[in-house]
Amino acid sequence: MFRGISPLSLDGKGRLAIPAKYRQRLQDAGSGQVVLTIDRDRCLLLYPLPVWEDVERQLIRLSSTHKRARALKRLLLGHAEECSLDASGRILLPAPLREFAGLDKRVVLVGQGNKFEIWNEAAWNAWRESSLVGGDDDESDPLPDLDTLAF
Repeated sequence: MFRGISPLSLDGKGRLAIPAKYRQRLQDAGSGQVVLTIDRDRCLLLYPLPVWEDVERQLIRLSSTHKRARALKRLLLGHAEECSLDASGRILLPAPLREFAGLDKRVVLVGQGNKFEIWNEAAWNAWRESSLVGGDDDESDPLPDLDTLAF
């Protein structure tokens, strides 16, 4: 389970040092193999390989004739990159993915249960502030299960 927010820095080569508290979980979940892809919110998604393989199977089953399904497949599968943790617990973020998410020096790693999001720090702060004042509400796409959550 990946939770919490970790402000981090990319090194000059575009490597992200995974916090020590998550390294063993990533090793256990997929031998340090991960998949990075893009998200519509202009961040990156980082999945342990076995979790990604489940997501990938679900995406592949989506209709290629449905416009939204086809777009989702193009974005997530088309940009997916397999990576490995190095001996120091770092992941090299591919340049095209860094560029897409606007990642430079300061980034934020956001735990999402089965995956992480990797955000440009300024973009994360702006998104968070907007969401806190209700700027991210989308009533046209309701989530029926949301009302049953107790938090």
